Amino acid sequence: HIKSASALGVPLVAVGLFYDQGYFKQHLDINGWQQEEYINIKVENLPMEPARGPDGKPITVEIQTRTGRLLAKVWLMRVGRVNLYLLDCDVPGNSPEDRELTARLYGGDNRTRIRQEVVAGVGGVRALRALGIHPGVYHLNEGHSAFATLEAIRMIMKDDGKSFDEALREVARHTVFTTHTPVPAGHDRFDRNLVEEHLGPLRDELGISLEQFMGLGRIEPQNEHEPFCMTVLALKLSRHANAVSNVHGYTSRRMWSHLWPWRVEEEVPIGHITNGVHIESWLAWQMQQLFDRYFPVGWMARLGEPEVWQSVHNIDPGELWETHYSLKNLLLAFVRRRVSRQCRRRSESDEAVEAARNILDPNTLTIGFGRRFATYKRADLILTDLDRLAKLVNDPARPIQLVFAGKAHPADEPGKHLIKRIASLRHDPRFAGRVAFIEDYDINVCRHLVQGVDVWLNTPRRPLEASGTSGQKAVLNGVLNLSVLDGWWAEAYDGANGFAIGRGTHHADPQVTDARDAADLYRVLEQEVIPLYYDRDIDGLPRQWIKRMMNSISSLAWRFSAQRMVADYVQHAYLPAAGGTSCDMNFR
Repeated sequence: HIKSASALGVPLVAVGLFYDQGYFKQHLDINGWQQEEYINIKVENLPMEPARGPDGKPITVEIQTRTGRLLAKVWLMRVGRVNLYLLDCDVPGNSPEDRELTARLYGGDNRTRIRQEVVAGVGGVRALRALGIHPGVYHLNEGHSAFATLEAIRMIMKDDGKSFDEALREVARHTVFTTHTPVPAGHDRFDRNLVEEHLGPLRDELGISLEQFMGLGRIEPQNEHEPFCMTVLALKLSRHANAVSNVHGYTSRRMWSHLWPWRVEEEVPIGHITNGVHIESWLAWQMQQLFDRYFPVGWMARLGEPEVWQSVHNIDPGELWETHYSLKNLLLAFVRRRVSRQCRRRSESDEAVEAARNILDPNTLTIGFGRRFATYKRADLILTDLDRLAKLVNDPARPIQLVFAGKAHPADEPGKHLIKRIASLRHDPRFAGRVAFIEDYDINVCRHLVQGVDVWLNTPRRPLEASGTSGQKAVLNGVLNLSVLDGWWAEAYDGANGFAIGRGTHHADPQVTDARDAADLYRVLEQEVIPLYYDRDIDGLPRQWIKRMMNSISSLAWRFSAQRMVADYVQHAYLPAAGGTSCDMNFR
């Protein structure tokens, strides 16, 4: 989002938290069980510097709570033409516990969570004020930053002498909110004691009672048993709200329809702007070099124009296939290095290490799966019938092979069991050398996968995939998607640019849905994907497969780019929130 805003010249300023341990490094033990390791990031190795105010002094923000103050220093990272400001609680003056607040992504309990969100929201707005920045629009990306609206209200009341209600209306008019999570449990909720402890001093300045304050985060303001929900606060204090795909828009309107009981579900004011990916970050260099020879001069400056991408049909099919095949070989070399290194780290035998150096075959249809190992993403859907899968893997004429990568949340035991089940397949003689799990999924691993596999597999339980973007990265490199019709793929698939699992429906019973989707996944593999891949002409080229690669790139690359996404935000959200043209809720 930030990179594309820079490319488009959008006057964006970004605010977030600096996690000095980031997310964890993942290792699997000899049994395939995920182990987490946290490593402190060295700030001196990052392109960051202390953010300074107009007086040239480094900025530190202070937030008062009922139990003491929270301090956060502010870092500046320049992302092209956009400044990203990151708040860091590891500063003298904070308690040892509070110095760890911004150490880890997804760490801690509910108290840690609300303190992080107070720092991000209230502290973020105060950091902007200290920098001399006065935003015309606030964009809340998920509910975690929703406390920013309350601090903005406080500043208007203080600066302009307005009442709470007047200031609230003014802030809401200039606030945009994007919701990402279609699962109710994914929306942060806090009890009244936590809210009063952390927001009490701010509430005093707003001049409202605790019950009024709690009502801002409740669907039923007077319901004393309902906790404070960050997403409810964000929806109430914004006038421009969107989901991140068309299907997610329907899901979100249904999920939050109780906030507007006087409206029918279709009129709930939550539109959608489908996510996109930053093309320059994910397009393989080899593929870019190929496009340079066939696309219009200066095409990289016109990534959001559909006409530019139609030039892919001018590429010689053999040249496109050769480029893809070279990327596939690079991926397999990477997988062999990583898997053999994993074996050595676990002190496995020399034979096991040597076997790892020779896994996978570049002439075999290769399917990739890489994402968070949340259970609803169903990484093991393809393992539903192992005997049937074994026949596909070991078919002498038309075999397949699979590469998996992904991390489970440290507290997600079912997710860890999924990883263990997949990683343990290497001990099954039927899958030895044909199924690989790559540890420590990160940007580097993801780049190799989305640039080198033949097929990108996505099997979420509909409608729980808000958008999904890994498949969009694969599109750029000619990799075909094989996905459930959920998230972005529900609006992307046209029958000739990839493969679909199911008919875009789901059963009331999740177990029935899983069984039905698994059966269709096997059917599509056996009857569509595998025959098309191995159907070769006299030159050894899979002509129809290559045609589908071209269809995928030409129809999807521009539509699901971050440049198109940011342009949509500007047109349909930022400009209306800034007082421009009226907002059209039927976002693309």
